[in-house]
Amino acid sequence: MAATGKMLQKGKGGMRMVPVNESSASPFTLPEPSWIPDAQCQSCIQCQGKFDFLNRRHHCRRCGKCFCDTCSSAKVLLPRMLYVDPVRHCAGCTAVSKKENDFFEKHIKALMTGGAFSVNQTGETNDNDTVYTCKLSSDHRHLHFENEHRRLDDISLTDIDSLQIWTEEKDSDGNPLASGLAMKYKDSCGEMQLVKMVVAGQNKRQGQCWVASMQKAFKMIHDSRTSIR
Repeated sequence: MAATGKMLQKGKGGMRMVPVNESSASPFTLPEPSWIPDAQCQSCIQCQGKFDFLNRRHHCRRCGKCFCDTCSSAKVLLPRMLYVDPVRHCAGCTAVSKKENDFFEKHIKALMTGGAFSVNQTGETNDNDTVYTCKLSSDHRHLHFENEHRRLDDISLTDIDSLQIWTEEKDSDGNPLASGLAMKYKDSCGEMQLVKMVVAGQNKRQGQCWVASMQKAFKMIHDSRTSIR
């Protein structure tokens, strides 16, 4: 059985809380960048100031490029690379990480809190009145579907191939509100499946927020795959 859990690891960029086994890593994490060697950094990439004994070079923990202290003075949380404490960022990476941190603070929490949905899966005739609570697992790897009578098979986030959002209503500002979604994904046998989820229950607002957060999560994972390629 593969080891699970996390361990504290000290790297050149700072302390990181990494999974004991890579197979249990969150799909939202990114690998640390390779740092540009000091010998190749003679001046700050941003201000072009020459490095010397007083003007020291520093590496942005997110992009790995060299900057002077002034141009990389921001200390920002970087959960996507598993840093425990805020770490040094350049200006461009600061904006990106702050935006992503908003995702972790709001949308990951919404996904883990869950929402109520009528669920219909490929090859099954489910009672549309049967409501399941869908939640993101604590390791961010799977979607759980369950109610007091039954639990459906989990869906791995990394196996989701496409996602379509349905909208029917609008809020007071005229913005569309999600009524549900459809996801195509590969099951444990590698077969493509389809699940349709319609917002249900008394607290529909919570379900609508869950759908919006799921859309952002899918985009983040998809963008990460594209950037790695």
